[in-house]
Amino acid sequence: MQHIAGRQRLAAEFIGTAGLLAVVVGSGIMGETLAGGNTAIALLANALATGAILVVLITAFGPLSGAHFNPAVTLAFLLRREIAPRVGAYYVVVQVLGGIVGTLAAHVMFDLPLLQIAETTRTGFAQWFSEAVATFGLVGTILATMHYRPEAVAMMVGLFISAGYWFTASTSFANPAVTIARAVTDTFAGIGPADVPAFIVAQLLGAVAATLLAGWMLSAATGPATQTPD
Repeated sequence: MQHIAGRQRLAAEFIGTAGLLAVVVGSGIMGETLAGGNTAIALLANALATGAILVVLITAFGPLSGAHFNPAVTLAFLLRREIAPRVGAYYVVVQVLGGIVGTLAAHVMFDLPLLQIAETTRTGFAQWFSEAVATFGLVGTILATMHYRPEAVAMMVGLFISAGYWFTASTSFANPAVTIARAVTDTFAGIGPADVPAFIVAQLLGAVAATLLAGWMLSAATGPATQTPD
């Protein structure tokens, strides 16, 4: 990351992660409000809105910061030595802060108490394994698509996360910054703070596994040169 573009890139990661959480939390609130108790409809609304905003945010900010919006994705690029450790650390800090700000913004938009602590319990092996699988799939999708069709990354990420809401028991957080931010909202998207550490561990393990496997598989594959976010 060149010094002259450093602040702009960090701003992109902050704004992008804030925007993502505003949509994740806000669409959860709206979906639950309008669904009349039908959780499936609320989840569908949440999934579609999240997938759609990811396409928008990655398309808009990808050329500037790489559009990680996710410490697990940043970790993958650190392991691949495609981003400097100090830059990666800055990315993670602004992603977490941006996620919390986005959650608070959703509370303001829906006239809810600004400061909340989630009470939703999300724990157990099935949930942890789901998060490892979801993050493995997300990081693998990003790395493989960047290798063959870099222009399609935004669409592939949006589609994967939309699907992940439905095929994982955890509804596919797949993102430590998202997990932390969802601990400070006692709404449809919430996760109890006590359940956050295990989710994050599972997510990071999934990201590492996907990075290692992609490095092995794609090293012998032919296709366009991998584009890096930095």
